[in-house]
Amino acid sequence: MRLFYSKASPFARKVRASAILLGLDRQIELVETNPFADPTSLLEANPLGLIPTLVTEDGSSFFDSRVICEYLNDVATGLPIIPPAGATRWMALRLQGLGDGLMDAAVLRRKLAALTDSADQPLAQRQKAVIARTLDALETQPLTQHVDIGHIAVACALGYLDFRFPDEPWRPSRPALAAWFVAAQAEHYLQATRPEI
Repeated sequence: MRLFYSKASPFARKVRASAILLGLDRQIELVETNPFADPTSLLEANPLGLIPTLVTEDGSSFFDSRVICEYLNDVATGLPIIPPAGATRWMALRLQGLGDGLMDAAVLRRKLAALTDSADQPLAQRQKAVIARTLDALETQPLTQHVDIGHIAVACALGYLDFRFPDEPWRPSRPALAAWFVAAQAEHYLQATRPEI
């Protein structure tokens, strides 16, 4: 399998971390990609031109981190990161929704900052508010060190905030979330996928 990715992308990090936890990372060739350059190999695999994109041995391609993680979870033979059914499944998927939404807001805010000199524009301010509200909601979540797709998504989102917005500390008013993240980021699947420029 081949994964088109960027070391800075939190969504690609979520896929890479999931692959490690599922024992599939050694079966995946990492293809570092700048999607904004519209490389032909990426566009052939994904007409949207987005990363992450996974290409399987039979040439099938999957995109969107949720779809890729579902695929990897399905083909892995180890313990699943997405519970198969019931309340645990829906709690994991709900938490993934919060983590992915936090990533969406942070990535958009980062893109807006690169396009304009003003961080005060309404859309950028809205994303900043989304991030704050989501962090506040996560502070009240019963996060554990049990690992599922929701916990992976939240950890990758928090790591992206630290990476892209280091001058905006989120921890002081959210001690429970901060304590959880200290333990989570020490895990091998996050250590091995730290974001880089």
